Amino acid sequence: MQLIILSLGFILLTIAVYFAMTVLYMKVHLPFLVPIITTTIVIILILVLFNIPYETYMVGGQWIDKLLGPAVVSLAIPLYKQRELLKRQIYPITTGVLVGCLTGMVTGVWLAKSAGFSKELVLSILPKSITTPIAMQIATQVGGIPALSAVFVIIAGISGVLLSHYFLAFFKLDSTLGRGIGLGVATHAIGTSKAIEYGEQEASLSSVAMTLSAIFGSLLGPVIALLFYG
Repeated sequence: MQLIILSLGFILLTIAVYFAMTVLYMKVHLPFLVPIITTTIVIILILVLFNIPYETYMVGGQWIDKLLGPAVVSLAIPLYKQRELLKRQIYPITTGVLVGCLTGMVTGVWLAKSAGFSKELVLSILPKSITTPIAMQIATQVGGIPALSAVFVIIAGISGVLLSHYFLAFFKLDSTLGRGIGLGVATHAIGTSKAIEYGEQEASLSSVAMTLSAIFGSLLGPVIALLFYG
């Protein structure tokens, strides 16, 4: 009984904090106040201030984590609604995702290698712009460290969400296609949640881009690793 109460307590705490941060973001609407970041910071502060171990929090937090799968699957709804748009734009979508995925992986490896990072670390950075489960598999396959790849994926996603508004404005990417594909390729699921703010079409395109990036990344990852360390 105590375990159930504890689980419900942390679930309700997380939902309440996220709701409060969403209200704050809707009122202030600054890129640095996106709920996924502010909620994480507030939860961490609560755990530190009240000396609550992470393992204790995850008694309830694990159930929220388990809902991530169904949440990703639910992206199929806007995909279905926008299926005609996707059919019409299949070639620019595929080309854009392929170029974006290739650029993200090559530049990440090149910069990390130029900075003198170890081979393991460089290969862990390689799949940084691909959704976490696939990125970890790619890292394992090419000789990287899966846990580090997961960290780099999160960093890429959060930094992308924080800076996407400025990059889109700077490069004058104001089209539905440009915003959706850019966010999906560079910032995977976290970027897709940001794309929803722009509209249903952007969210659909971002979801497609995220999925295609995972496919292309799985194929290109070993090839790029071989080119740099063959």
